[in-house]
Amino acid sequence: MPFRRAAFAVIVIALPCLAAADDAAVRKGAKIYENNCSTCHGDGLQNNSGIAFDLRRLHADEHARFVNSVLRGKNVMPSWEGKLNDDQIECLWAYIRANAYQ
Repeated sequence: MPFRRAAFAVIVIALPCLAAADDAAVRKGAKIYENNCSTCHGDGLQNNSGIAFDLRRLHADEHARFVNSVLRGKNVMPSWEGKLNDDQIECLWAYIRANAYQ
């Protein structure tokens, strides 16, 4: 039992830190998106052109698909490999997931 209480305490203490990290990643992702993605995917993920994929449709289990599309490009979307690093791509993912359709 003492181990369970200690593990629970660690989780409870860590949750605000994780939320703060997530918020920072979302804010960073919003800036990266605005500077690199909004021209085609729309301001604030509001894709009204119909030309680019509506990123709000990505589900939580489509992370690999997202990373592959960013790194390799898809259809008319160029490859961002070498232009965005792994941290930037993960922040973009955090921003998209924070604004995804439920």
